[in-house]
Amino acid sequence: MKVFRRKIYDELLDWKNKWAREYAILLEGARRVGKSTIVEEFAKNEYDSYLIIDFNHVNKDVLSVFEKYNHDIDKLLSVLQIVCNVRLIWGKSLIVFDEVQKYPQARGLIKYLVKDGRFDYIETGSLITLKQNTRDIQIPSEEMHLRMFPMDFEEWCWACGFEEMPSIIREAYDKREPLMELVHRSVMEQFKTYMLTGGMPQAVSKYTETHDMVSVETVKKVILDLYRDDMYKIGGSAGAKAKAVFEEIPSILSTHRKNFRPGLIKKNTRQTYFASGIEWLTSARICEKCRITMDPDISGNLNNGEPFKCYLLDTGLLMTLAFDGGVLSMPEVYSAFTRGKLSVNEGMLFENVVAQLLRSSGKELHYIEFREKENAKNVYEIDFILSKGKKITPVEVKSSVSSKHRSLDIFVEKYSKRIEQPVVVHSKNLRIDNNILYIPIYMVHLL
Repeated sequence: MKVFRRKIYDELLDWKNKWAREYAILLEGARRVGKSTIVEEFAKNEYDSYLIIDFNHVNKDVLSVFEKYNHDIDKLLSVLQIVCNVRLIWGKSLIVFDEVQKYPQARGLIKYLVKDGRFDYIETGSLITLKQNTRDIQIPSEEMHLRMFPMDFEEWCWACGFEEMPSIIREAYDKREPLMELVHRSVMEQFKTYMLTGGMPQAVSKYTETHDMVSVETVKKVILDLYRDDMYKIGGSAGAKAKAVFEEIPSILSTHRKNFRPGLIKKNTRQTYFASGIEWLTSARICEKCRITMDPDISGNLNNGEPFKCYLLDTGLLMTLAFDGGVLSMPEVYSAFTRGKLSVNEGMLFENVVAQLLRSSGKELHYIEFREKENAKNVYEIDFILSKGKKITPVEVKSSVSSKHRSLDIFVEKYSKRIEQPVVVHSKNLRIDNNILYIPIYMVHLL
């Protein structure tokens, strides 16, 4: 698989230059987002030598070294170099504990290894299994956390050879100017292709190699099956509940109200019934929760209510999960989507990719439900609420060409003093109309 340019590389570099002598870094994220690949590339480029121990495929000799010398750091480091045939250089080498959740004792040693000060340390793992496998170890305070997401649209552009496209988009957004219409249409075409392939590195790699969506679909199905296998391995009923929620995400998101409703999965159930499954899916980073806030205050996270939406981590995977029978292998389906003529609910796909890109750019996900007046019957919804300084940015997502947004208009009128600038995300070019910023969906990450 190709090694792609990833933004997280710069964050790792910042850690190396500023914090590596005081903290190890724990890189966590869903399986197959590219953690191991980027860490190895970072090790090759930024260190004189490195040692990677993959606890998912570690041999018995290496494990025996940890078990025998876990109270003797000097001996541990010396013998590991011999067993792994790597010469480490004081202050210039990196040790990587890959899939560290498979051997929690190694994570328990981080405190002493960092204090020893000879080398830098990176751990990778999945948050859900990291949580499960910490009962018998002390969580090291000398550990910084960094989360990795699927590739965003800018990273996808770099991977596919559109090196200048991200900077052109950023410049237009900063100036609040539309792109030339010809350029806009070209970018939208590529963005829809990004939605189809998704941002999982294996799928992107297959696309750059073949430009064959059938092959890309095969890769995505393998990843979905890998997630399903992980769910089957969960103890108790949590696995079955996680899988039930997982399989129904497309149908829930395709409804008018996209908030999670357990009755759509199993009749006469409450949210508490699926709580363990949802907790697993969000901790495994397979799903992202978008929580409701009942008051558009800048501290929206303090007003979280029980209702929530559940988005899939990657829209390309959502496309594959939604069709489930290999429909996307048909060329006419690919063509229909790029022309905006797909038979499924495109609003679901647009909203999911907005959630995906907001999360990967560091935003927390909140939405709001409100009434125009206190006792009014109609309930309105704003898709996303972002904080900006002391004010908020309401964001409405429109997959169609319609310029109507009654919910947003009522919200702006009701809470005008709290609002920085309302935003409508759509497939058309950038414009400003009545103080509403209309941006094409490929600019979402810049909000």
